[in-house]
Amino acid sequence: MTYERASIRRLAGYEYGEQPDDPEVVKLNTNESPYPPSPRVAAALAAFDAAALRRYPSPDARAFRELVAKRWQLAPEQVLATNGGDEALRLAITTFADPGATFAMATPSYSLCAVLAQVQGCRIEAVPMADDWTLPPDFAAIANAQGAPLACIVNPHAPSGSLTAVDALAQLAEDIRGVLLIDEAYVDFVDPSRRHDATSLLREFDNVLLLRTLSKGYALAGLRFGFLLGAAALLDPIARKTRDSYNTGAIAQRLACAAFADEAHAQGIWRAVRAERERLRQALTRLGFAVAPSQTNFLLADAGRNARPIYEGLRERGVLVRHFNAGRLAAALRITVGSPQQNEALLAALAALMA
Repeated sequence: MTYERASIRRLAGYEYGEQPDDPEVVKLNTNESPYPPSPRVAAALAAFDAAALRRYPSPDARAFRELVAKRWQLAPEQVLATNGGDEALRLAITTFADPGATFAMATPSYSLCAVLAQVQGCRIEAVPMADDWTLPPDFAAIANAQGAPLACIVNPHAPSGSLTAVDALAQLAEDIRGVLLIDEAYVDFVDPSRRHDATSLLREFDNVLLLRTLSKGYALAGLRFGFLLGAAALLDPIARKTRDSYNTGAIAQRLACAAFADEAHAQGIWRAVRAERERLRQALTRLGFAVAPSQTNFLLADAGRNARPIYEGLRERGVLVRHFNAGRLAAALRITVGSPQQNEALLAALAALMA
């Protein structure tokens, strides 16, 4: 006998990327940083007084929120700290979408979005990305026609790496009648020449939420720390009503502050990843893959046929990448940009397989 709700029993849960125990495995499957976080993180951890753990942490991570607000000239009330980007997604859905309401999302996308929406009891309106991985021009019209109170896009897009420009996002925010949640988990890796800064939308629109995380660009996937940016009135019901009490711990807050304050170190990571991203893209192209330009820390490499055998062959050689065995993604591998050594190991294994 099972006791869960019928809708949960029918639900297919989120499928995590494989987390191997063997440190020798070349792990390029979950878009983690190949480089360590700021040395200030280790220093803050070493200096943390364990006796402080007898007390609850700051309920709203005030120190971290002030750091974030200062960087983008926002008020602290426009920043909300979360237990990773995943909690930010859950909070947006539970705050703005009633059970039975429509949750609109571009697809394919981060599959946890649909899972969380279904847990809430929402109906999913999945709008396919265009063939060139750009956002469909009728996305807002479809969301509005379905009465969606919340619509979500991932930008830069996962799993393709494509980027929707800020002016297009502004038009989308103006057209859409509900809340527009823009998941910017990978925005730190956008080429600076693009001058991409979606925080400018927050000065013009009161229906825009930006999701950020320290997991990717700040090399803190294991810390579980993210944040939402938006109008104070938009974040207020989350902060006062739907957010868990003390949703981020004292240690996590201290380390998040240390990492975020060391922007120079983070920018060094971003530069290194961008350089390896282009080198890896060119090498994959020479091996016969079709690889679209990416503004993230991963590449989508299309093999022109079902890529499952390549994925399995790499796994047998100790190299993990991601394969989504469905629809238009069946022919592709999503490959995290690793360190130069990791990327060379990947390319060597691929060359052997392709031969």
